[in-house]
Amino acid sequence: MQVGSRRAVLNPVSGDGGHADAVERLLSARGFAVARTEGPGDALELGRAAGEAGATEVAVAGGDGTVNEVVRGLARADHLEAVTLSVIPVGTANLLAGTIGVDDRQQAIEVADTGDVRSIDVGFADEEPFLVSCIAGLPAEASLAASSDLKSRFGTLAFLVTGAQEAIEFDGLDITIEAVGEDGPVSWSGSATCLLVGNARKFVERGGQAAMEDGLLDVAIVERMPTGNLVAEAIGHRLLAADTEGVTHVRATALSVDGHGDPVTFSRDGEVAEHERLDIRVRKRTLDLRVGPDYDPDPR
Repeated sequence: MQVGSRRAVLNPVSGDGGHADAVERLLSARGFAVARTEGPGDALELGRAAGEAGATEVAVAGGDGTVNEVVRGLARADHLEAVTLSVIPVGTANLLAGTIGVDDRQQAIEVADTGDVRSIDVGFADEEPFLVSCIAGLPAEASLAASSDLKSRFGTLAFLVTGAQEAIEFDGLDITIEAVGEDGPVSWSGSATCLLVGNARKFVERGGQAAMEDGLLDVAIVERMPTGNLVAEAIGHRLLAADTEGVTHVRATALSVDGHGDPVTFSRDGEVAEHERLDIRVRKRTLDLRVGPDYDPDPR
């Protein structure tokens, strides 16, 4: 494929799995050369291949995990700043697509073809990129425990089901966090239920959208609390409200997480890995991304 071409990575088993043929046909009609994944890691290699081939447009049809794999592949080809990415949401949660104002497959394909382009921030966790979030603790454990079968049956409710199950056994995180906050350095040490670092997710005031072009990560540190209280707070959607006791909020350009020699499970856009220490930072306006008409670059 020549420089200046369009490529698409299609995960045929994302979400309900019934989208593949129609999405491939529509993307092909708009000049995208479509490659299907066949297993874990394929999207990363296809992203790397697109970068090494000099593709200027890459569309990803899949969930947040598939998008993350492609972005990692582009980064490994040193091509993140030379490509325009677009997202066709066919996964379970599709958090990134919702943030950028892309609501359905047909609209997403039109956006991939002619949508507006914005330059967005990219988070990096030990040099591995993420666009939505990097989380540790109970949500990451629930993400790891949520089986493909459970997600196919219950969608996003699968994470609530497994989250309640994991909460019974979860012992908390013994961590120290050092952050470069927008108002100066921040240190936190203790037992936490979870650490939430958002690029496209704002973990405050009942969630919502983070500003993806401000060069800052939205961080929430949730102190250890009894399981019963945690589940009650989560059900009431108050866990991350601005005035919730035991939750520390920071907007930061970088932070380090130290597990004091014990491995900590992190979920980076749904991709799970363990680290005894993790350094997280943000690179401002590093990736060009096609967005929908309802995208708000400054949601605050």
